[in-house]
Amino acid sequence: MNQAKFGKLGELMVDGKVDAQPLYLSNLSIPGVGAKNVLYVATEHGSVFAFDADKVSATPAQPLWKISTQLPGEVPSDDRGCSQVTPEIGITSTPVIDRARGAIYVVSVSKDASGNYFHRIHALDLTNGKELFGGPTTITATYPGSGAGSSGGNVVFNPAQYNERPGLLEINGTIYTTWGSHCDLGAYTSWMMAYSADTLKQMNVLNLVPNGGDGGIWMSGTAPAADAAGDIYFILGNGTFDTALNANGFPSRGDCGNCYVKVSSTTPLTLLDYFTPLNTVAESGADEDFGSGGPLLLPDVADASGKTRHLAVGSGKDAIIYVLDRDNMGKFGAAQNNVYQQISGELAGTEYGKPSYFNGTVYYGAVGDAIKAFPISSGKLATTPSSTTAIQFPYPGATPTISANGTNNGILWAVENGTPGVLHAYDATNLATEIYNSNQASGGRDQFSGNKFITAIVANGKVFVGTPNSVAVFGLQ
Repeated sequence: MNQAKFGKLGELMVDGKVDAQPLYLSNLSIPGVGAKNVLYVATEHGSVFAFDADKVSATPAQPLWKISTQLPGEVPSDDRGCSQVTPEIGITSTPVIDRARGAIYVVSVSKDASGNYFHRIHALDLTNGKELFGGPTTITATYPGSGAGSSGGNVVFNPAQYNERPGLLEINGTIYTTWGSHCDLGAYTSWMMAYSADTLKQMNVLNLVPNGGDGGIWMSGTAPAADAAGDIYFILGNGTFDTALNANGFPSRGDCGNCYVKVSSTTPLTLLDYFTPLNTVAESGADEDFGSGGPLLLPDVADASGKTRHLAVGSGKDAIIYVLDRDNMGKFGAAQNNVYQQISGELAGTEYGKPSYFNGTVYYGAVGDAIKAFPISSGKLATTPSSTTAIQFPYPGATPTISANGTNNGILWAVENGTPGVLHAYDATNLATEIYNSNQASGGRDQFSGNKFITAIVANGKVFVGTPNSVAVFGLQ
C-alpha cells in the first residue's frame, strides 16, 4: 500500500466540528432504500448525520438522513469561556450503537434564549434518525454530599458546569455517561449516570467526589472500559482525594479525585476498587491529572509463574505508564505506589488519549513523542519500546488505531494534528516502517484539516477521519 494505490477518496461534509469518533454499521436494512453500510457522524453543532459509507467521491455526498438534537428555540452551547471545545458545543462524546434495539444513543447539550443549558440523552432510529423510546430525556441528578455546588445536603448536577466528553458505554441494556468540566472552571464534582436503553429513564447515579471539588471525567474523549463481568473502568481528573482511608483502604469521605476506578455496573453503582498515585494531592494541585488519558484493559496474560493476570493500563499528565492488576488495583499508599508494574521515563510527554493493543503489544502515542510499541512478556510490559515511529506527534499526541487480518497484516493508523492534519500508516510489527502518509501524494491530493482529539476508524477497507467540518475518507484508489 502506498500513495499510488491508496489515498483520500473524498470528504463527507457536515455542519460542525467532528470531535466524536464516527461510527460504522454494516449491512443495515433501510426501508425503501435497501441494505447499506452506514457511517454515523455527530457534530458540535448538535447534529447527527447518517451517510452511505460506500458512496464517497470528490463530489460531496448527501446524507441518508440528518437530524438536529436541539429543541425549537435552542442553539448549541457556547464554549463557556473554555478553549477545550470551541466555539460551540453540541455533541462531544462518541455515541453508542445498539443494532438489536435499532438505535444510536447520543448525549447533546444546547442553550435556550434565556441562557439556560440542557443536556439530553437521545435514542435515534438507525434507519431514519427519529426519536425512539419517548426520548429525549433531559439529564438531571442529585447525590448525597456537601461538595462543590451542593445544596441541602446534596450535590446537584448543574448543566452549565459540565460537558459529556468521554464516549458513551452500553452494557446489558444500560447506557453509562461520565462527565467532565469546562477547563476546571466553577463549582463541579465527579458524575457517573446510568440510563435504560429501553426507556431512557435514569437508573442510577454515582458521584465520586461528593464531599469535595473537581474530579471531572474527560480522558480526552475516551470512553470508559468494561470487563467480561460488567465492571467499569475509567480515570478521574484532578480533584479532592481523602488521604485518610477507612478500614478497607477507601477514601474516608468518599472523595476519589485523580483515581483510576473500578465501578460495578449493577444497582447501585459502587466503587469496587481504585488506584491513585502517592503524590495525588500534589498532582491535583498542579493540574497534573491522571485523567487526561483513558483506560485500556488487556486480554488475560500469564505471568512468570503461570498465574493468569487481569491487567489494565493507564497514563496521564505525569507521563508514567501504570499497569494495574484489575483484581487488586493498589488503592493509595503514602510511601509507595502499590501497583503491578510502573514504567517511568519512557513517554516523552503527557498522555492525551489512550494506548491501544494488538497481538501482545501495547502502543502509546504521547504528546511530542514517537508512537512506541511495548511488547508483553511473562505478564509484564517491556520497560523499553521494541520499535518507534520516526516522527514525534505534536499536541495532543495520538490514539493509535489498528487494522489487521486476525493477527496478521497489522497496520497502525495515527492522525497527526496540525495544518494540514496527516494520516499515517505504519507496520504494526515494526513502527520504523511507514507504509503511507497523507502528505506523500503530489498536489496536496490527500490533505485534510486537522482536528485535536479525533481518532481514526477503519472499516471495510476504508479509513475515516473527523475534521472541523467533515469526515475525510481514505481507501484504495
